[in-house]
Amino acid sequence: MFHPKLFENRNVVVTGAGRGIGLEVARQFLDCGAHVLVHTGRDGERDLPDFLLTAEQERRAILVAGDFLAPGGTAAFVAKAMDKFGAVHVLVNNAGTMVGRFPAAELTDEEYHTVVKLNQTSVVELTRALLPALRAAHGAAIVNTVSISALTGGSPGSAIYSASKAFVSTYSKALARELAPDGIRVNCVSPGTIETDFHERYSSREKLEQTRKTIPLQRLGTAEDCAPAYLFLAAPSLSGYITGQVLEVNGGQLIC
Repeated sequence: MFHPKLFENRNVVVTGAGRGIGLEVARQFLDCGAHVLVHTGRDGERDLPDFLLTAEQERRAILVAGDFLAPGGTAAFVAKAMDKFGAVHVLVNNAGTMVGRFPAAELTDEEYHTVVKLNQTSVVELTRALLPALRAAHGAAIVNTVSISALTGGSPGSAIYSASKAFVSTYSKALARELAPDGIRVNCVSPGTIETDFHERYSSREKLEQTRKTIPLQRLGTAEDCAPAYLFLAAPSLSGYITGQVLEVNGGQLIC
């Protein structure tokens, strides 16, 4: 448990925070005193947990929907963020998903562009647009979500998703070098196989059980396992000399 005032008076933007890892990341930032702009997903109709609605009523959270696949979707989201925050101390680029499993020989142009735009292009667009607000924070942090598949290539049908995550990993390392003179640190969290609705949509229970048996800790991860890594990398008091790194959170899966 981090100190409840670790991010007091800090402005945090978390994309892809309507469910799964992003939702838990938003919750833990709120628990540590941050003001959090929560990207609730493509539309605002999803049922959100009580803690988010309470935080919104208390003006600790700002709930903003945004479709990053729509033309101008990232720009519209950034405009709302800039309207609320003059400075952004932490940007968590977490939005993205596999979209579907697409065999290489059957992948359509539309499917390819959708996966790349959601997982790769939106990260570039959001980061670029929010850089003035990040620079204004004088010591900001960017934490990007990648995936164990960025290293392993993933399982059949996930080639473009895995490659898009590898792009974000390399992009983050380049940004870390480029933005260091501005005092902006850039790191990634790379989840392994995590029990969220991501795998309910894209993996069978049999596949997940086979994976579980290969993990040294003998269990799949949870959103609660992943979220502290984001807070650690976002806090200058904890990771102020860490930049350009990828923190793997996978129960030892990579060592097998």
